[in-house]
Amino acid sequence: MHGETHLNTLLASLKPELQKGEYVFLTLAEVTGVDLSEAVCTFREKEGLSVILPREIADKQHIEYSFIASWITLNVYSSLEATGLTAAISKALNDENISCNAVAAFYHDHIFVPREDGERAMEVLKKLQERKQ
Repeated sequence: MHGETHLNTLLASLKPELQKGEYVFLTLAEVTGVDLSEAVCTFREKEGLSVILPREIADKQHIEYSFIASWITLNVYSSLEATGLTAAISKALNDENISCNAVAAFYHDHIFVPREDGERAMEVLKKLQERKQ
């Protein structure tokens, strides 16, 4: 599957889904002794390994973190070559003073917002989808 590239079609088909639980962002200089088998995402940066983990997993391993998030999956099959989706989502959330951190995976885009803004972000994304249908 190649995924959708047309922005209006993507926005009309967002189907946002709030994942259960809380997720944390952290960085590790050294991964020895850390179990990352349940990591949602890892990304190697020159400063260390950035990791998104379920909060309970980080707490069990006594790993420090700096950001607690709600995770929203956009269930539209978006192409990695699509343009404008992240910008449109970011703008809609910004207009409601909600910060977001986007992760583009192969099939879907994933939006991480501050934990306390999860439900409100869902409302914003559903309204954005309805306006484009």
